[in-house]
Amino acid sequence: MNIFRNYLFGATLTGALLFNLNVSAQTAPVADLPKNWHQLDLKADGYYGISLNNAYNFLKGKKSKTVVVATIDSGIDTTQNDLKSILWVNPKEVPNNGKDDDHDGLVDDVHGWDFLGGPGGKVDYTETTEEVREYNRLKPKYDGVSAAPEGNEKEYAYWLKVKAQHDETVNKSSSELQQLSPMMNALMATSGYIKKELKLNSTQTFTKADLEKIQATTNDTIAQSKAVWSQMFNNIDGDNSKVIKDFSDYLKKLNNDVSPDLNVRKSIVGDNPDVQDGKPYGNNVLTNPDASHGTGVAGLIGAVRGNGYGIDGVADNVRIMSIKAVPDGDEYDKDIANAIRFAVDHGAKVVNMSFGKKISPHKDWVDAAFKYAADHDVLLVQASGNDGQNVDEKPEYPNDTFANGSQTDGDNVISVGASSAKVGEDLAASFSNYGKKNVDVFAPGVKVTSIDLNAEFNTADGTSFASPITAGIAALVLEYYPNLSAKQLKQVILQSATPTTGVTVVKPGTKDEKVDFTTLSKTGGVVNAYNAVQIASKLKGERKGK
Repeated sequence: MNIFRNYLFGATLTGALLFNLNVSAQTAPVADLPKNWHQLDLKADGYYGISLNNAYNFLKGKKSKTVVVATIDSGIDTTQNDLKSILWVNPKEVPNNGKDDDHDGLVDDVHGWDFLGGPGGKVDYTETTEEVREYNRLKPKYDGVSAAPEGNEKEYAYWLKVKAQHDETVNKSSSELQQLSPMMNALMATSGYIKKELKLNSTQTFTKADLEKIQATTNDTIAQSKAVWSQMFNNIDGDNSKVIKDFSDYLKKLNNDVSPDLNVRKSIVGDNPDVQDGKPYGNNVLTNPDASHGTGVAGLIGAVRGNGYGIDGVADNVRIMSIKAVPDGDEYDKDIANAIRFAVDHGAKVVNMSFGKKISPHKDWVDAAFKYAADHDVLLVQASGNDGQNVDEKPEYPNDTFANGSQTDGDNVISVGASSAKVGEDLAASFSNYGKKNVDVFAPGVKVTSIDLNAEFNTADGTSFASPITAGIAALVLEYYPNLSAKQLKQVILQSATPTTGVTVVKPGTKDEKVDFTTLSKTGGVVNAYNAVQIASKLKGERKGK
């Protein structure tokens, strides 16, 4: 899944943000939401959150047991004040002694591991999409071939699928580059005009609040510049420098689809991602330039509660195991399979997976890792994806429908769609994937606020945020009811999502097609922590190897 596009811009990038820059009037601002709306209660607060306060009131007086939650993501800011005290610490590893103390083949895996790392502390954090990589791998063999060579029918059919997806991706990225590059220039220029009007020097920044200091003006340039930035700040949280940086990073990502660097993996990591030989690779560098996404995900799960800083996580007694396997681009199947196994082998009971892609060349490796997690009673919680599409018809990877046909719905896997703060036609996020069979539940994923790198905050959209909120509920339940199995945890989460009947919503991925919200997922509802702990309290635990 394209983390940046939906993490920052949601589904508005090519819509609201591709507006005519020659505007003279401001658009109406989006109403501000409480920063903790995702934790609030619909009946008491008017926001369709997860009723977290009610859950804690129910749990008051009960003892909890620490739960290890792994985040397979882009890394983590290990110095973040809301996270550093809850980082998982490998009990068998001596920090920074340059030795493999726990004999797992990985040196100094103290807080987790980076499967995109290489010698010298380097990290491969800028990648292209899987279909681009696979297209270029298979092109010498099949480009110009009009019929399947005898004995290669299966691979040729796969090539045709890859080529079609490659062409769609590259055409789309090329189009967006053409549309967005002039906007980048406009942002740079208008930023200068705004700074001059606010009497700021070239190194200073401005925010949405600063913009409001500019009153009505007869200067068309200033008025248009304010309109541009007002529109940006309605969709993006942060100051102008962050907007420009993230916009620039997104353009680089698009360019890497069109003109990919296909040697970056080999030059940094040094392994062959198409060979699963069991040899150790990677490094322990978890904090890197693209760790923003992983930091936000970790914060939603378990940021220290009640410390007067940052945000309050959903779960109050967790340790976050950070596993980097997701670049700014598509993850590799090899890394995901190994990341899941690392999490399981080192004691994680819940694994959050806020990533996804459209092609999976080694799905059997990932399927085997899913089964490994199931065999060890580990719950996998994953984002359904941000393409506004029906994943029952067009699958997102990874998923729990195994390539060999042995499984179609994992007892230990939860797929999560994104919902918004208010009941109404926009309850289902416009960008969220959906599916009556393959998406289990929805959870808050629109304008959700979490912590970021360098003591910052970020308010963003994405099933990438809906998933850790759900994983946080699972961890909270397991803290207080530690004998529940992964299968029971899934049952609790799904049963907590009361079907939202009678609510007509705009179908994700469409402009105005209306459907009943209950048709978009297996449960037809939004996860609820209060319901979950109530249900859990009535179950007899079935966890293996407690």
